Amino acid sequence: MMNEIKILGLGAGELEQLPLGVYRKIVAAGECYTRTLEHPVIAELAMDGVLFNSFDHIYEKHEQFEEVYEEIAETLLDHAAKGSIMYTVPGHPMVAEKTVQLLFEKAVKRGIQVTVEGGQSFLDPLFQATGADPIEGFQLLDGTALKRDEIIITQHMIIGQVYDAFVASEVKLTLMEKLPDDYEVLIVTAAGTSMEKVIKVPLFELDRQMELSNLTSVYVPPVKEDEHLYREFSRLREIIAVLRGPNGCPWDKKQTHESLKKYLIEETYEVIDAIDSGDDDGLVGELGDVLLQVMLHSQIGEDEGLFTVDDVIRSISEKMVRRHPHVFGNAVAETAEDVTANWEKIKAREKKQDAGLPSSFLAGISASLPQLIQSYEYQKAAAKVGFDWDEAVEAWEKVKEEINEVEVELFNQEVDQDKLKSELGDLFFAIVNVSRFYSIQPEEAVHSANRKFQQRFSYIEECVRKSGKSFADFSLEELDQFWNEAKAKGL
Repeated sequence: MMNEIKILGLGAGELEQLPLGVYRKIVAAGECYTRTLEHPVIAELAMDGVLFNSFDHIYEKHEQFEEVYEEIAETLLDHAAKGSIMYTVPGHPMVAEKTVQLLFEKAVKRGIQVTVEGGQSFLDPLFQATGADPIEGFQLLDGTALKRDEIIITQHMIIGQVYDAFVASEVKLTLMEKLPDDYEVLIVTAAGTSMEKVIKVPLFELDRQMELSNLTSVYVPPVKEDEHLYREFSRLREIIAVLRGPNGCPWDKKQTHESLKKYLIEETYEVIDAIDSGDDDGLVGELGDVLLQVMLHSQIGEDEGLFTVDDVIRSISEKMVRRHPHVFGNAVAETAEDVTANWEKIKAREKKQDAGLPSSFLAGISASLPQLIQSYEYQKAAAKVGFDWDEAVEAWEKVKEEINEVEVELFNQEVDQDKLKSELGDLFFAIVNVSRFYSIQPEEAVHSANRKFQQRFSYIEECVRKSGKSFADFSLEELDQFWNEAKAKGL
């Protein structure tokens, strides 16, 4: 017969709440292991002669709760290997009890049987104390391991194990990332017992309370106010669906993938502009505009029954995991160059799987890219197979060669426009090659030059305006003097 770990729950807080069958089994055992002595029932059972061996000392050994729970589980399994034992936990063993889950996971390999017998969960009295109806949707979360992304603020939220000011502070800071600082929450201690206390506090005061203990939970009411939901992705998705819906915006409803292309390009360049200007607030807004384009395209896909934003998110999540085996797998990448090399190998494998061997090394470069970026990508692809200058100086000599060829066309008695356009194109292409040698995106370089020109020319316009004259009243030399002033001012 297999050795056994029999797990019993000590209930929500008082001996009167303990089921009679559980009480009799604990008293009959006479001795058992318990996760913590910090539970009101323990003292009363001890008066009935029960000896409790607790694991409170293990909490002081480790900085992470995961390590505490692991050691408790392993210790219990070691004792159970010598003979069947009883283990008691607060509340119900199957509610918010990590050690029990670990025992179920580990016991099979050790040839030990784990059984659970009764105990009252703290949830029922807590729902009664707060007036929350779980049918409306609720979350039960661990205060010692609360993560922002798992919080759903539109549901009733119960956060357990908020037993001291440190945990309460961590919970407060995490909640404040999604809720207003003064959002009212309830601190519930010993729910359903004669010691029950329910205190309503603004969120920012959560860690300033003295009523925190092993029996404390925090209840966060569901958010109803629309303005508090604007950070939620689900709310953005709803807004876009309404805009495209039957009673939505006429402009949004008539958009297609094709009609939106120009806006995506414009918004992308405005993001670059915000980055170049160091405008963090502006960057938030511009990234939002790019996200709007993604959401509109996704909603169009959903309206047409082709794909949804969930498919978009799944696609990029799969790609990021697949292309980062050094993070999510067993591959090794010590440097950024190693990462890039792995990335390119994985991309090459994906292309072969998707469409067989490519007909050209340039086949994967989008024809819709801005032309300077396309030149850059063509050259980069060709360089990977050895079609490249050895040094940047050779690429620069090519630029000078192309300049000479442009000059020949410029100073012909009769300029051939087609020939001149071709030679200028060759010159641009050669300059892009020099940019590539120094990892400078030519599109960004031109964008920066355009902004610089706009700022300096705006300065010239201001100087002319202040003079009370018109541009025609100034010589080129005088205007150029204004230009140099703007340059000296760092514009």
